[in-house]
Amino acid sequence: MAVMNLAASITFRPPETEFTHNRHKSVINLPKRIVISISCSTSSATTTKPEIELEFIGPKPDDPMDKAKALSGEKLLRNIMSENKIELYAAYGKVMNCGGGGSCGTCIVEIIDGKDLLNERTNTELRYLKKKPESWRLACQTIVGNKENSGKVVVQRLPQWKK
Repeated sequence: MAVMNLAASITFRPPETEFTHNRHKSVINLPKRIVISISCSTSSATTTKPEIELEFIGPKPDDPMDKAKALSGEKLLRNIMSENKIELYAAYGKVMNCGGGGSCGTCIVEIIDGKDLLNERTNTELRYLKKKPESWRLACQTIVGNKENSGKVVVQRLPQWKK
């Protein structure tokens, strides 16, 4: 937690003040010097948002592993993969995907580890993946984290091609 204290002293000499009341002129002499002290204290917690680490395994054993990080609860898995140039779609999906609208089912991934760091399956996923393993998700429907958790998620790309 960072704490900042500010303090300042200001000194000024006011002029003499004249005023007239019932035809009598009066002069008020204020003190020669007035000191005003101002201080304020602020504290701000410098908290870092929780982060999710992601590892992406290719469909073939010799494929290189890709890695990415994301703030918890702020992005869809599809967007994280796209921003990090991690291949998501098979040949057909590259041309015929719905752009993340959840209407084509071409962005299938398998969650190998860290399922508890993701949102529950959506109704769209339940419809498209009802005959698929429970570990399969649609990247366009999968929110990574919940804004409070952190950890590691391992994702198998193109699980339907896994050998």
